[in-house]
Amino acid sequence: MIAALTSLTILGAFLGLVLGIAARVFKVEGNPLTAELIAILPGSQCGQCGFPGCAGAAQALAEGRAPVTLCPPGGRAVALALAAKLGTEVNLAGMKDAVPMMAEVQEEICIGCTRCFKVCPTDAIVGAAQQIHSVFREACTACGKCEEVCPTESIKLQPILVTLQSWRWHKPVEAA
Repeated sequence: MIAALTSLTILGAFLGLVLGIAARVFKVEGNPLTAELIAILPGSQCGQCGFPGCAGAAQALAEGRAPVTLCPPGGRAVALALAAKLGTEVNLAGMKDAVPMMAEVQEEICIGCTRCFKVCPTDAIVGAAQQIHSVFREACTACGKCEEVCPTESIKLQPILVTLQSWRWHKPVEAA
């Protein structure tokens, strides 16, 4: 028993040392601009921009393959911040200001087909086959994927009503 324990401890320590050295030798430096752009993006990983999450969008922005107006959930504020970081001009004429939205299930017409929670990237929809579904307010990113696949159109994106529980102090606008 002690021999097995000793040999596994030595093997674990040796392999840990090898992995630590390999991590330092084969370290890949990332683009620091990409990390700064990820910090500006909302981080909802919704895919509305056409890229697989905010990291993919930030990489495309850093390489110049995407416009700064690519993030619908971020709205004008994110587009302006991205343009300032990249030093480019931005045309906000076709971009509307984003308001907080959330998917809402109309329970009287939901048939429980389970299509909505299969496409939800944040697992914000809960339910089972032939059961009424509901949406977790905190997890919904308002990506609209559930609304697209609903056969009965029982899911709609609705603006979040401002109540005492959902009210947030807005950040001040930075002076340009």
